[in-house]
Amino acid sequence: METENILETVKEKARVWLGPGFDEETRRNVREMLEKKQDELIEAFYKDLEFGTGGLRGIMGTGTNRMNIYTVGMATQGLCNYLKLQFPGKKQIKVAIAHDSRNNSRLFAETAADIFSANGIKVYLFDSLRPTPELSFAIRHFNCQSGIVITASHNPKEFNGYKAYWDDGGQLVEPHDTNVILEVQKIKSIEEVHFTGNEELIEIIGNEVDEIYTDKIKALSINPDVIKRNKDLKIVYTPIHGTGVKLVPMALRKMGFTNIMNVPEQDIPDGNFPTVKSPNPEETAALNLAIQKAEKVNADLVMATDPDGDRVGIAVKDPDGKISLLNGNQTATLLIYYVISQLAEKKKLKGNEYICKTIVTTNLLQKIAEDYGVKNFDVLTGFKYIADIIRKKEGKMKFIGGGEESYGYLIGDFVRDKDAVISCALIAEVTAWAKDQNKSLFDILVNIYRKYGLYKESLINIVKKGKEGAEEIQKMMEKFRNDPPMKINNSEVAVIHDYLLRKTFDLRNGTEKSISLPKSNVIQFVLKDDTKISIRPSGTEPKIKFYFSVNANLAKEEDYPEVNKKLEEKLIAIQRDLGLI
Repeated sequence: METENILETVKEKARVWLGPGFDEETRRNVREMLEKKQDELIEAFYKDLEFGTGGLRGIMGTGTNRMNIYTVGMATQGLCNYLKLQFPGKKQIKVAIAHDSRNNSRLFAETAADIFSANGIKVYLFDSLRPTPELSFAIRHFNCQSGIVITASHNPKEFNGYKAYWDDGGQLVEPHDTNVILEVQKIKSIEEVHFTGNEELIEIIGNEVDEIYTDKIKALSINPDVIKRNKDLKIVYTPIHGTGVKLVPMALRKMGFTNIMNVPEQDIPDGNFPTVKSPNPEETAALNLAIQKAEKVNADLVMATDPDGDRVGIAVKDPDGKISLLNGNQTATLLIYYVISQLAEKKKLKGNEYICKTIVTTNLLQKIAEDYGVKNFDVLTGFKYIADIIRKKEGKMKFIGGGEESYGYLIGDFVRDKDAVISCALIAEVTAWAKDQNKSLFDILVNIYRKYGLYKESLINIVKKGKEGAEEIQKMMEKFRNDPPMKINNSEVAVIHDYLLRKTFDLRNGTEKSISLPKSNVIQFVLKDDTKISIRPSGTEPKIKFYFSVNANLAKEEDYPEVNKKLEEKLIAIQRDLGLI
């Protein structure tokens, strides 16, 4: 009965898309789904796309639950309406627009530009694909009130998305994200969307912004003399068919690096990502071609950025001489340790500095920061929350850097989103600094572990697609929330952080206290042995994510393989105890 009710509801929604406001191809697709493909119809229309941690994101196709010019149009018109409400006295509201290499990205970007300009809003539109962080920079550079980037980040080729930003250059946070959705929901007909643009209000931007942006990145260098001595560092870089293809090599050369080797077949922007199964630098397979090249040329560093240039995966030589991928926590650790320790060495820490990390990111970052008298702020998953802290602390404290385990990092505050262009430049500098000491990045990492403890993390993603998958994920979260385990891998649960209830339960003494962060569907278990387990549904993909962190003392560097192996075995035992493997 429930399925029948849902079907009638979606049919009613779908029939609206047979109206004259939609193009003939769209109407034909809807008719076909109504007549022959009811399962597909339900998936396409059972809900509207909503802003999550990464904005609007979905599979491209026809329907309210799909990325197309109409869902992009509704979102853009809703944003226009909201901007007019928020800036009623402003003579000229301005926005910036960028896009990645995905199929339809340019079409969606130009559609949005037309709608903004049709609403009397000035548009700065990049002439071709650009990294997401450069969009954040452009918003601030042109004093815009908002901006968007068309991207689905590292999702598979079927996806595209729409990230919306506010005047600080950060992604929308409360109350703006909710309020924009409310404005979108007020639009009852596609006829309310103004698709016919005003060319006079659309300005094409490009190389001049690239130069200013990369000059600012060059100014972040802490040890330019180290780079001079190691300028021929062998760097293999791939944009994986995405937006980093121009900007990352440009930034590296401005920093002073001269030996940058590309992967020619992956330098071609292509929304089908033909050389990889998934354009996600978190996955080893995405770096295979780059690693093969690195092995041939005996490279010091391998870097790969995702399609929109905000995440970077790196690979370095391990103690056995094999080129191995570091995870996001390890790269964040190297970046934060380098920046803080070098600023301290140069007596540049004034006592009002801070870093930010997400609640599922390694606690090792906090230990490093505290050791140098730098404050750490934990935020919810999503880099927009780090940007929100930067905005709130502006003029009061100095932001050094931040990171999240999902391969996103930021150094400096002239960008307000994770930035793989900045990260690549600084990671190369850290590698040069290590080489200057006859060390590898891996050697530096082991040194950090010896000083602060060996922290080892892992992540398990369980994919549950479609409406039924979303319901299954919700049931899994409810079970962990309502019937939490009291012991995991023979270690008692000491503390439960429930970010949906915004409460921390200390099981050791039976007390509870409130959590100041915004409400979020995340549960975190901290065991008596300091193991941390976090569980949350993805905000951008049909997944439930399980994050694991264990740690142990590392007395001597030569003990690393043995201690690392024991922690690996512990992670497996925990995952097995939870029934995940």
